[in-house]
Amino acid sequence: MNIHQISVNYAERQDRLMLRINTQDGQEFRLWLTRRLTGRLLPHLQTSVVQLETQNPQVVVADPSAQHMLTELQRETFLEKADFKTPFSSEAPVLPLGEEPILVTDVQLNMHSSGTLNVVFKDLSGEGATGRSCQLGLQSSLLHGLLHLMGQAIQQANWRMDTPPPPMEGETTDSPSTAKPIYSH
Repeated sequence: MNIHQISVNYAERQDRLMLRINTQDGQEFRLWLTRRLTGRLLPHLQTSVVQLETQNPQVVVADPSAQHMLTELQRETFLEKADFKTPFSSEAPVLPLGEEPILVTDVQLNMHSSGTLNVVFKDLSGEGATGRSCQLGLQSSLLHGLLHLMGQAIQQANWRMDTPPPPMEGETTDSPSTAKPIYSH
């Protein structure tokens, strides 16, 4: 899937975040992210972006604080170049998952050596579960953009999440590249 645009907005009536992804071939994927799932997912996305930034063979950074500084520098560089002004295009999209957004109950992260984070959003919510899923391959620049948009939507939602900083290397937190975590709602 070649991602063209990403949008994250707070839907007050639902008290959820609506994640919308447009592809270059005119498809649109719509996902609901709950507060609980978002709070659990954010720290792992933040850890993943650090890992993606430090996978570059031209940049060898062993010190965890230097890794975070590098990630912050890359984030600032991305945000300077990113186009957040162009409205999200929703002109008669093809909706492979249907008109209704899927309620994301599970997320699986898998780091690839090719420099992408594979993110699988799934709806496994009991009897009414649709079993629908959406798989994204995110390079560091798209992940920086997604984190930025999620941060803005969380602020708009006034959720006041106290997301811990990404774990430093050597801490006892499972890494997305080794544990392939699955987050359930």
